[in-house]
Amino acid sequence: MDLRAGQVAVVTGAASGIGLAMARRFAAEGLKVVLADIEAGALERAAAGLRAEGAEVLARVVDVGVRDQVGQLAESAYEAYGAVHVLCNNAGVGSGAEGRMWEHEPNDWQWAFAVNVWGVFHGIQAFVPRMIESGQPGHVVNTSSGDGGIAPLPTASVYAVTKAAVVTMTESLYAHLRAEHARVGASVLFPGPHMLRTGLWESHRNRPTRYAKERPRRTPYRSLGQWEAAMREAGREVRFTSVEEVAELVVTGVRADRFWLLPPSAHSDDLIRARARSMLDRANPSYLEHFILD
Repeated sequence: MDLRAGQVAVVTGAASGIGLAMARRFAAEGLKVVLADIEAGALERAAAGLRAEGAEVLARVVDVGVRDQVGQLAESAYEAYGAVHVLCNNAGVGSGAEGRMWEHEPNDWQWAFAVNVWGVFHGIQAFVPRMIESGQPGHVVNTSSGDGGIAPLPTASVYAVTKAAVVTMTESLYAHLRAEHARVGASVLFPGPHMLRTGLWESHRNRPTRYAKERPRRTPYRSLGQWEAAMREAGREVRFTSVEEVAELVVTGVRADRFWLLPPSAHSDDLIRARARSMLDRANPSYLEHFILD
């Protein structure tokens, strides 16, 4: 679809990281931006920063895992601007689960599914019918991850499972939109191909009490900086993709009506081929041996 000044983009998880970069990039195209995030202080700072850059901004504190709150977000966006043209279901969390997957607490799964899966569906259900009904061009971008959509990451199984679900949900959305002959497209986003400096590692700061840990963690939460230091100490190269690069990938992909927003990467391509080859050969998933399970 064409991106034009005066259109409206809604972005969840918009107070920092990829979400804020996408909002800033849409604003640079002249779009009005609706920011949604669970973290009120960070959201207020993000909105103020965008307004200072000349953007027209509507900010709402939203827990995307709560259906009514996403519905209220849609009501606010349509009341303020009368239309929504781009919807980015981007909010996501890491669960903080420890140990083997059968040891993970139910609340780890429930929290991750509430945000990473239900949050995407709540966005689709709250916005897409109105986007279709308007008859205007539109686009939905759902944020997945290479850790789930390309090859599962056994060391982060809860996160990987939820992000794999986002891929299938977006494929289903694409098919249903085509069946309706809607003027609304759909894309699944795989940020990367390298590590990103986002707040995902500190997701626990916003964990609702209803999904609280049931027992103390055996090890402290690690920050991105701690992980990076450990990798370098082990002699492993650490490379980063900027959130601005991801935002540019999104804008380019929306314009091109591209479903797979997957940056070029020989490593990712090798994993995709290995996984597909394993399925076609009915062979055991030897590609998982590339991941450290201990």
